[in-house]
Amino acid sequence: MQACWLACALLFPLSGWCLSVTFINPGKSNEAYWVTVSQAMQAAAFKLGIALEVTYLEHDHAKALEVARDIAKRPQARRPDYVLLDNEGGYGPACLRILDGAGIPVLMVFNGISDLSQRKLSGAPRERYKLWLGTLEPRADDAGYATAKALIRKARTNSWGRGTVHMLAINGDRLSASSYLLAQGMRRAVAEAGDVVLDQEVFSGFSRDKAAEQMQWMLKRHPQTRLVWTANDDAAFGAMETVRSQGLKPGQDLLFSGISTSAQALDALRSGELSAVAGGHFMLGAWALVVVYDHHNGRDFAPLEGLEMTQPMFSLFDPALSERFVKLFGEGRFDAIDFKQFSKFQNPQIKRYNFEFQQLLNTKG
Repeated sequence: MQACWLACALLFPLSGWCLSVTFINPGKSNEAYWVTVSQAMQAAAFKLGIALEVTYLEHDHAKALEVARDIAKRPQARRPDYVLLDNEGGYGPACLRILDGAGIPVLMVFNGISDLSQRKLSGAPRERYKLWLGTLEPRADDAGYATAKALIRKARTNSWGRGTVHMLAINGDRLSASSYLLAQGMRRAVAEAGDVVLDQEVFSGFSRDKAAEQMQWMLKRHPQTRLVWTANDDAAFGAMETVRSQGLKPGQDLLFSGISTSAQALDALRSGELSAVAGGHFMLGAWALVVVYDHHNGRDFAPLEGLEMTQPMFSLFDPALSERFVKLFGEGRFDAIDFKQFSKFQNPQIKRYNFEFQQLLNTKG
């Protein structure tokens, strides 16, 4: 999206640029979660003096290689100083080969390379591909665990929640590390409960329509279902549509959880249709800009943080906290965040990054 680059560039005199960064956004340009990721990044870029370009893949994994090649073919003066790359569709190793060959440093974000077959292709950061600087990922199992735990706790308050409770899980992308970790956290909560049965887990690709379709046949197969854990809000709302079409009420007949801070998700939490919501990881792109800003200014994260960073970033929301979020950051208002306060270059006393979302919610406002 060259237009985004130009729009950002007009905000600063050219002499004011610190560096340029391209984010290959795996999501859709009209998808609430990924648009919010970009909005937070734009606010961080403004505060840090970064020229930010965002290119959306529209969840077309094959397009990632095309975008990487386009970046690599640009004249030297138009190449970004850094590329932020999500390995959501498993295209990371191939993109690393292209970008490393063009001499462009890459920080992997959201989803790193954990699959063993992919690791054989990529190696570890700064080994085969010297300019693969490392990885920044959210500690996704936190969100899976917290939402499942809250969902089970809510079930205990219902009359039907006093015996064995049956759960369905609608996960995200089968190829993404974050989906695996979310499920790992969810399964841990189920195991701790002892009397909750996970009847089935499916992968919706984070699609509302697919989740609605999956919910139809899962409910027929598992009519005893009372809990539905989902990896994102679109999956939750798709499943809810199916439930309503069968004369059942979300939040009463079946309890749902989601992972998102979209306006619709927070509204559903306040209305009771969603019983558990976690979020905050949308800030990871902005945090990644802090990391590359520091790296560009001589503060490499590797010595103290390691090459592959996994940071706690999720908060479990209740209605009061959702109101707080809307007041502070509703409609993508992230301009009040002082991103420089999280920078090691700007604050030499900082030894380790703190990217927890709760600290932003504690901001006065």
